[in-house]
Amino acid sequence: MTKYLIYLITICSCISAWSQEQKKQLKLISTDYTVRNDNEIPGAVLLTGNVQFEHDGANIYGNKVYFFQKEQYIKVFGNVRIIQGDSINISGKYAEYNGADKLAFIADEVNLRSKESTLATDTIFYNRNTQQAYYNTYGTINSGQNVLKSKVGTYDVNTKKFFFRNNVQVISPNSKIDTNHLDYYEKSGHAYVFGPSWITQSNGDKLYTENGFYDTKNDVGKIGKKGKIFFDNKIIEGDKLDYDKKRNYARGVNNIKITDTINNMVITGHYAEVFRDKDSMYITKKPLVKTVIENDTMYLHAKVINITGPENNRVAKAYNNARFFKSDMSGKCDSIYSNQQQGITKLIKKPVLWSQGSQITGDVIHLLSDSTKQHMDSIKVINNAFIIQKDTIGTGYNQMKGINLFGKFKDNKLSTIELIKNTESIYYIYDELDLVGIEKAICSKIRLEMENNKIQSMTRFTNPDSPIYPEKELPENVRLLRGFNWRGDEEIKTLEEIFPPEELLEDEKAQKEKQKIDLQEAEPMEVFKETLDLNQPINEKKSSKNKTKK
Repeated sequence: MTKYLIYLITICSCISAWSQEQKKQLKLISTDYTVRNDNEIPGAVLLTGNVQFEHDGANIYGNKVYFFQKEQYIKVFGNVRIIQGDSINISGKYAEYNGADKLAFIADEVNLRSKESTLATDTIFYNRNTQQAYYNTYGTINSGQNVLKSKVGTYDVNTKKFFFRNNVQVISPNSKIDTNHLDYYEKSGHAYVFGPSWITQSNGDKLYTENGFYDTKNDVGKIGKKGKIFFDNKIIEGDKLDYDKKRNYARGVNNIKITDTINNMVITGHYAEVFRDKDSMYITKKPLVKTVIENDTMYLHAKVINITGPENNRVAKAYNNARFFKSDMSGKCDSIYSNQQQGITKLIKKPVLWSQGSQITGDVIHLLSDSTKQHMDSIKVINNAFIIQKDTIGTGYNQMKGINLFGKFKDNKLSTIELIKNTESIYYIYDELDLVGIEKAICSKIRLEMENNKIQSMTRFTNPDSPIYPEKELPENVRLLRGFNWRGDEEIKTLEEIFPPEELLEDEKAQKEKQKIDLQEAEPMEVFKETLDLNQPINEKKSSKNKTKK
């Protein structure tokens, strides 16, 4: 019984080995004529007519074939085709096939067809072991509505994936990709670019990246390294950018910068959304809007900033701890509303304004600008207007209050201020450096004339009562007007101070995230490596006697 079992195993092993050997053999299926002439082609059989070979699931067709049976190698001429099931079909005018290594070389008007695409080129190397086809003689691929071109390319039969190198171009109905390094999945139409790459849209939008993804069927993209999106007059930059052409929409995450060339505006933050149709932007996570006004720059910050509207008709809304800063003025409040066409900026809820050494507060503050000349025109403070100026010599405070305040700017500096209704003031009077006394006045209106950040004259209207008290005769507890609230420790004196401490911590986190950029669906690149010299036919190294001219 044991001997029988051993015998049976031996037979099965022999059958298996024979079966494997048969798979390695090139099998002649059909031919019209067969000629053997060792003088003309040593070691080869000439087959002509309708010639067909089969090898391990692949069929090879031609009109003229030199068959080197010992080497399991053929040279094929004429109407050449290599067909592997329904996965791949390669045609050309000339081919070489090595059955031992399962390597093929096809040349002259080559076409490689799959279910989804057709590749046209001059020469193709096809490795059936790795199921990869390679070309380096420029190729054009028609894949659905897309046309792809490159100097060098590899097609992976199993993954339905193209690897493109050098002078790569993808032309779709609505976009064009230019790069030197691209991976393309023919079934999904997904393209991955590496290195300097441009994606140009039919509507004029442009995308630049050195590491990105683009869906050619749905016209959406994700771009990373050095990414930029050119939206009309806007340039959007960031660590990770999303683009949706159908929605005319872009989104950015981490280290965002939006440059508005028409409105002289630069916006930064760590999260932004841009809607092209509405010409609007939504920015959060340490947002900052930088606007050039005459020879100065205005900076605006809040938890959230929303800017909407076309040139000369923009509306900006900044809310939750809104702040602004320029060289001669700064302020803060809960929310800021600015309308470019109306030339008005509203500071809403607990507003405070610092300018030229003075603090201005009230229930609502309006800054009015001349939209034609793009400079500050006037200021309005509605209800509970209060001006405080710290005495530069002593320890007291100059103060003025009224129901409303109206001021005029000249060269972006306050030139006149008027306080209206129920006005009161406390003013420290000096003779050079010596304190003369403290004036405490009540009247219906106060007018100040300003020059070089200093009060040049003060005029009181309608029966003013303005006694001057020696310092010793005016107690400390009556040197402050009712409603006095000095907020000098909150004053924004530098650009860095425009950001609350908690948002600076968020910025540090964003910088750390920059090191973890990982594009969705991106895959490591695989470079096709042919084991033979791709600049010569695959079997040329075997023996010089096998060289045959077409």
